[in-house]
Amino acid sequence: MSKLKSAPIDNRSLCWVPLLLVIGLGGCSTYYGQLAVGQLSLLSKREPVAAIIENPETDPQLRQRLAAALQARAFASSALALPDNGSYRVYADIQRPYVVWNVFATEEFSVSPLTHCFPIAGCVAYRGYYQEGRARGAAALLKVDGYDTLVAGVQAYSTLGWFDDPLLSSMLRWDDERLAGLIFHELAHQRLYVAGDTAFNESYASFVEREGMRQWRASRGLPAARDAAREHYADLSRLVLDTRERLAALYASGVGEDAMRAGKAAEFSRMRQAYRQLRNGPWKGDGRFDRWMAQPLNNASLVPFGLYDGWVPAFAALFEEVGGDWQRFHARVQAVGSLSSDERTRLLNSLR
Repeated sequence: MSKLKSAPIDNRSLCWVPLLLVIGLGGCSTYYGQLAVGQLSLLSKREPVAAIIENPETDPQLRQRLAAALQARAFASSALALPDNGSYRVYADIQRPYVVWNVFATEEFSVSPLTHCFPIAGCVAYRGYYQEGRARGAAALLKVDGYDTLVAGVQAYSTLGWFDDPLLSSMLRWDDERLAGLIFHELAHQRLYVAGDTAFNESYASFVEREGMRQWRASRGLPAARDAAREHYADLSRLVLDTRERLAALYASGVGEDAMRAGKAAEFSRMRQAYRQLRNGPWKGDGRFDRWMAQPLNNASLVPFGLYDGWVPAFAALFEEVGGDWQRFHARVQAVGSLSSDERTRLLNSLR
């Protein structure tokens, strides 16, 4: 397909481009340098979705996928009160399966992740890399220092409204339904983001995604979907969180390091056995998580679980309180987000 006219640089973010260039040209070997170069590369690949659809040289399957995504994008703003901007109205073919690779790390005898703080996002439990090799290299260095590590590929992320985020070729690995949900999820991050509170942000976006998908299907006369994959993931998440709690108790017990290592190995063996019982029993042979369970497991492997859905029931209760009015819901969530961390946690606990 011939290269179309690139999407213009976002007017709101124009002032950030020179800064990114200075950081990138100052040395892409640094962590922030590779972030700047990676983001600039992504911006340069953007093309207007409408122009791609109109181009007679566009692959028909790509045209169909992008047209469906635009319909979901329009619904997000008109029905879910999500930002009406240029995000997901541009497309970038990144020619790799993931846009970034996140590195998670914990100490050998801790389930608490190392955190990293950034100017806009606040403190998060990972560092992201645009090249898989850089991510694995960073993880290897941490491992040498005795840390447990996990490298996880990510198919999309939000710049929180600073740039017009593109639909990525990595996102098209999902079907139209999951792609629509991902658009709702990422736009929710643009609508509201509390720096340093990953669980709050991800649970809020996950609720918007789930309720948004229910309404998106209803708008097209489709019944609510029974999502076996989501149900099975919820089962797996409960299993992992239970394991994490037992490991936390073990690490706090004061036993010697040899005993802790033995207990740690036993807990992961126990988790694998419980997983096999789920897969072969209630899941009726669904082995979609076999690959994850077969990898070497450690404390860092458990970190991502619980971040995306821990507060979803609380946000569902808030949505019901405002009668399903999206504008009032977002305003209510914003008020909760403005509370101190302790006040926010107490309120959310009272709702779920």
